[in-house]
Amino acid sequence: MASVHANEQLLFSILLQLIVMIGAARMMNAAFRAMGQPGVIGEIVAGLLLGPSLFGHFFPGVSLAVFGAKPSPAITMLSQIGLILLMFQIGADFDFGHLRSAKMKRAVLLIAVGSIVVPFGLGLWLGFASQPSIAPGIDPVIYALFCGVALAITAVPILGRILREFRLTRTPIGVVAISAAAINDVVGWVMLACISAYATAVFSGAFLLWRLVAIAVLLCALRFVLAPLVDWLLRRWPVVDGRLPANLMAVTLCIMFGLGIATYQIGIFAIFGGFAAGLLFHRHTDFVEAWSSQVGHFTLVFFLPVFFTFTGLRTNLLGLSPADLGWLVLVLAAAVGGKIVPVFFASRAAGFDTNESSILASLMNTRALMELIVLNIGYDLGFLPQNMFTMLVVMAVVTTLMTGPLLRLLLPRTGHVVLRAAEA
Repeated sequence: MASVHANEQLLFSILLQLIVMIGAARMMNAAFRAMGQPGVIGEIVAGLLLGPSLFGHFFPGVSLAVFGAKPSPAITMLSQIGLILLMFQIGADFDFGHLRSAKMKRAVLLIAVGSIVVPFGLGLWLGFASQPSIAPGIDPVIYALFCGVALAITAVPILGRILREFRLTRTPIGVVAISAAAINDVVGWVMLACISAYATAVFSGAFLLWRLVAIAVLLCALRFVLAPLVDWLLRRWPVVDGRLPANLMAVTLCIMFGLGIATYQIGIFAIFGGFAAGLLFHRHTDFVEAWSSQVGHFTLVFFLPVFFTFTGLRTNLLGLSPADLGWLVLVLAAAVGGKIVPVFFASRAAGFDTNESSILASLMNTRALMELIVLNIGYDLGFLPQNMFTMLVVMAVVTTLMTGPLLRLLLPRTGHVVLRAAEA
C-alpha cells in the first residue's frame, strides 16, 4: 500500500512539473513571437525563469515543492528521450543536396571553415585563460576543449526556423547559411564525441583502437545494412496522404532507440544515435514531412520545454560574482566576434557584397538549442563548472536573440521585404 501511495505521489509531482513547464513555455513562446523573435527563444527563457535565476530565488519554498532540490530522475530521463527524438528530427531535416551545388560550394566551405576554426581557437584561449580562476579543479585541456566546441557550434534547427520566418530558405544567402551550418554542426558533433570519449576514458592505444573500430563498424552498418532496410521499410509501409503507418512509426522508434544504445555503448552518447537514425531517413521527404507533422510537433511542444527547464534548473544567473561578470563579457565578445568577423570576411572572399556578408555573419552567430545540448553534456561530465555553464547559457541566448533584430536591420538594404515573424 505504501509503495502505491509513493508511486501516486511521484506521478502527482511529475504531472505538476509538466503542467508548469509546458504552460510557461507556451506563454513565453507567444510573448517572444509577438516581439518578432523565434518562439523557441521564449521557451529557453521560460526554462531559465523557472530555475534559481528567478522563480527559485524569489519563491524558494514553492520551487522546492514543485521541482525538488534538483531535477528528478524521471524529468531527467524525459529530457534525454526528448533529445533523442529531437536529434532524429534534426538528422532527418538535413538537406545535403545544397552541398552538391557547384555554384555555392566554395562559399559554403569557406564560411563553414571560418565559423569553426576561429571560434574554436578563441574558445581554447578562453578556456586556458579562465581555468585557474573558474575551473581550478578541472583538467585544463578538457575544460578548454569544451569551451572551444561551445563557441564553435551553430544551431541548425533554430537557424532553419529563422530562415523560414524571414523567407530566406530558397535564397542564395539562406542556402549557403544552412549548408555551412550543417557542416558546422556535423563537425561540432564529431569533435564533441571525440572530446567526450577522451574526457571519460582511460586513454590507451588499445582503447582508442577499439573505439575507432566500433565507430567504423557502426558507419558501415548505417550505410550497408540500415539504409537499405529503411528503403525497404518505406516500400513495405509507404506514407499515404501524409500519414505514417503505425508499424512504420514503431519500427522507426526501435531503430532510433537501438542506435541510441549502440552509440552509448561506443561511448559517444545516446543522442548521437538519434541523429544517425535521422540521417537514414533524410532522403525520404514524404516520410520526413509526415514525421514532423505527427511526431515532431508533439516533440517540440512536450519534450523541448522539459529539456529547457532541466537546463534552467541548473542555471543560476544570480550566482555569478562581480569577477564572473568580467569573464561573461569576454565570453560574449569571443563568441560574437569569433563568428561574425571570420564569417563576414569569408563571405566577402566568396563573392558576396557587404550587406549579404553581414547577413550571413548574423545568421551563423545563432546558437541556441545545439549549444544547450553541448553545455549539458559538459556539465554532466563534470568538465564545465557551474559558473562557466551559466555564462555559456547566457551566451547561447544572447547570440540567438541578436539574429532577428540584425536581420530586420540588414535585409531591407538588400531589397528583401521583411514581414512580421511567423509562428516558430
